[in-house]
Amino acid sequence: MDLMLWQQQLKDNLHLQQVEFNVDMCNYTYFKIGGPADAFITLNNEYELQKIKKFAQKNKLTLTIIGNGTNLLVSDKGIRGIVVKIGDNLQKISAEGCFIIAESGALLSQVAQVALANSLTGFEFASGIPGSIGGAVFMNAGAYDGEMSQIVSRCWVVTNEGNYEEWDSKRLNLRYRNSAVATEKAIITKVEIKLKQGEKSKIKAEMNKLNRWRRERQPLAMPSAGSTFKRPPDVAGSYLIDQAGLKGYSIGGAQVSTKHAGFVINVGGATAQNVLDVMAHIQKTVYEKFNILLEPEVRLLGEEMKSDLITKN
Repeated sequence: MDLMLWQQQLKDNLHLQQVEFNVDMCNYTYFKIGGPADAFITLNNEYELQKIKKFAQKNKLTLTIIGNGTNLLVSDKGIRGIVVKIGDNLQKISAEGCFIIAESGALLSQVAQVALANSLTGFEFASGIPGSIGGAVFMNAGAYDGEMSQIVSRCWVVTNEGNYEEWDSKRLNLRYRNSAVATEKAIITKVEIKLKQGEKSKIKAEMNKLNRWRRERQPLAMPSAGSTFKRPPDVAGSYLIDQAGLKGYSIGGAQVSTKHAGFVINVGGATAQNVLDVMAHIQKTVYEKFNILLEPEVRLLGEEMKSDLITKN
C-alpha cells in the first residue's frame, strides 16, 4: 500500500491519541542515532495494541515495539512500517507481600524504589539498568550476577496473533539475553516479579554500591546502547576486546570506549553505519586473535545496511 495512503488511514481509522509520521528515531534511543520511522505511536493503554496489530497485519506492515530505547541501534535509513513506544501512561507499579506488579513501561529504577520502600530484596542488580521492565524481560536483562529470569513469576502479553495471555516463568522461557517474548514476537503489557523480605538499610546499601560501580566503570555520560556484545562462555567480552588492543578504536563518531571496552559509544555525530563498522572490526579482530565469535547484544532495528557484522553464531 502507498505510504501516504496507509498513514492517512492509520490516523483516520484508529483514533489514537499520539501518532506521528516520519519521526527521527535518534530522539528515542540512548545512542542518539537513527533515521525516520514511517509512523510512530506512543502507546497510552494496552487496548490500543489490538487495533494497531490488526491494522498492521491487514496492511502487511512491519510492527516494531520499543521501550526506553536503551539497547537499540536504529538504521540510518530508519524503520519502515509502524513503531510503537510503550508510553509513560503504562508505568503503574503496585506491591503486595513479596510480589511487585509493574506495567511494561515502568523504569527499572522506579521498580527498584518500590522494592526498597517495601523492604524487598532481589532487585538490587537491576536498580541502575537504564531501561523499562518490559524491555528487561524481553531480553532477560542482567547485571552483577543477577538477571530477570531469577525473579519474574509471570507476565501478561499480547501475542503475535493479537490475543491477551498470561505467561508463567516456564512459558516465558527466559535464557541468556533472550526469551519466548522475543522469539514469538509477543508484546509485554505487565510483569510480576517475586522478591524476598529483607532489611531496608542493606538493600539500599547494595543498590548504592552497585550503582557506584556502574558510574565508576562504565561510560554512562556518553550515548551508547549499553553492552555491545553478549558475554561468551567463561570470559568477559570486554576483556577480549581490551586484550585485542581495541580501546579507543574509532570510525567516524563511533568509538570503543576507553573507559570500558565492552561499550561502543557515540562521541559525536556517529551514524549507525559507523557503529556497525566498529562492531564488525571488533568481531573480526577478536575472532582472529582468540577464535571466539562475539555475538551482538545490541538490538538492531530498521532497514538493513551493508555490514560485515555477523549477527548470530
